[in-house]
Amino acid sequence: MNPPCNIAAALPRLARERPDQVAMRCPGRDGRYGETLTYAELDARSDAIAAGLARRGIMRGTRTVVMVRPTPAFFLLMFALFKAGAVPVLVDPGIDRRALKQCLDEAKPQAFIGIPLALLAKALLGWAKAARVRITTGRRAWLADATLAQVEAEGTGAGPQLAATDGEDVAAILFTSGSTGVPKGVVYRHRHFVAQIKMLREAFGIAPGGVDFPTFPPFALFDPALGLTSIIPDMDPTRPARADPRKLHAAIARFGADQLFGSPALMRVLAEHGQPLPTLKRVTSAGAPVPPEVVEKMLALLPSDARFWTPYGATECLPVAVIEGRELLTLRARTESGAGTCVGRPVAGNTVRIIRIDDGVIPEWHDGLQVAPGQVGEITVAGPSATDAYFNREAQTVLAKLRETLPDGGHRIVHRMGDLGWFDGEGRLWFCGRKSQRVVVDAATTLCTEQVEPVFNTHPQVRRTALVGVGPKGAQVPVLCVELAEGVGAAAWPRIAEALRQRADGFVHTAKIAQFLHYPKPFPVDIRHNAKIGREALAAWAARQLHKEAT
Repeated sequence: MNPPCNIAAALPRLARERPDQVAMRCPGRDGRYGETLTYAELDARSDAIAAGLARRGIMRGTRTVVMVRPTPAFFLLMFALFKAGAVPVLVDPGIDRRALKQCLDEAKPQAFIGIPLALLAKALLGWAKAARVRITTGRRAWLADATLAQVEAEGTGAGPQLAATDGEDVAAILFTSGSTGVPKGVVYRHRHFVAQIKMLREAFGIAPGGVDFPTFPPFALFDPALGLTSIIPDMDPTRPARADPRKLHAAIARFGADQLFGSPALMRVLAEHGQPLPTLKRVTSAGAPVPPEVVEKMLALLPSDARFWTPYGATECLPVAVIEGRELLTLRARTESGAGTCVGRPVAGNTVRIIRIDDGVIPEWHDGLQVAPGQVGEITVAGPSATDAYFNREAQTVLAKLRETLPDGGHRIVHRMGDLGWFDGEGRLWFCGRKSQRVVVDAATTLCTEQVEPVFNTHPQVRRTALVGVGPKGAQVPVLCVELAEGVGAAAWPRIAEALRQRADGFVHTAKIAQFLHYPKPFPVDIRHNAKIGREALAAWAARQLHKEAT
């Protein structure tokens, strides 16, 4: 009989091989790292919680909302749910309340586990009404059937727990960030998680025994399966741009972290802090393109033999491709001239192809879909970590997934990334922006955000820019929204705008931009990584501004 396909299957082995190795350290409310879990403790306590959950009806296949902060309880609970074969449902708590309620209603959860505040919101706002089991991480079972401590006590002594999950069993429902619309629940099967572990280990050369500093909590779930020690940062994970770099530096130095994962916004915080990070050997940043100046500053703060990786992917498929920071910097001039952002070469196991741009459904793969080499199209991926469905979102599933018939008669799912890009002659993939955010001026002219904005982001008094289209696709007016650098006042805008217009005239694709608008506040960004610009909101703002000017 084959062993279960399960991300938690590595825990019992690691608990035997390295029982006293710290699996994770978490800061308490006072910021001190007094809460630790060894591999032996993580394995035994998650077994107890899994057994206790089963007694309360949370078992294989039970969809369970998890709204718990990145504390030991979160990691114990997640591994307990994986061991039980239950299906954790994760939604970013910072999204719009109506969108959050819609996500929870779509997931149709049968159980709800959360902090006391989440249980209160559930009661007041009608979240997850179908959930029949309610468990709180609080000290008292207020608005809940039991506390997590009670559940653990009920399962203590029950022995090892690991459901006989199959690779096709649903392992989790992870909602997207919703940066371009209402979040969608991505169906993760156990084989997807197991494949991600293997691909990450091989792509980055990760060996057991390292110390990781994951500033995005879901990524910390990979660490135990990789044999790493996680140091959970003292920060609000939904606001990485506001993290205190002094606290981050103190924890990295104290525990000798040699690996760091963070969004581009967090990398900017560390880069601008400007203090060396001598213990780090591998830094990984994902969620959006990392600006070249941030990559350059970070490399200057790291040891000479450290590697700065920027993997490309999405909730639906990760990792897709990867590039190291030094190679990225050699291509900086091409990015700043309008080529897009290079995201590197496909990770082994992935088949990455570029197809013609189409906003409609493409049910079956055929070779005629692919564009000529060097041509911009939509990026597609087929591989072991490419998911195959959104939960209760059939319309979105058929838009994003293709069925491909293989030479041996089998089939596989091809995921449409919703991103535009192209391959260069050396097999490197270039990201040009979201398909939904492209600006279609006329039948002959389509502008892509990542091919336009870097041209203007080089201006020393500009923090960042955002290309948006005003009007119907096919007849859009291209508008460049501009966020000025910190300390640059609005009085300087006329001069800056003229400089940007002159810069636009230097390239064929940017010469089409008709309007330059100063956005008076920081750009709206996604709640997950604080890095993806909310161009839809900026487009609506730009439309209002142009209407005011016209009237």
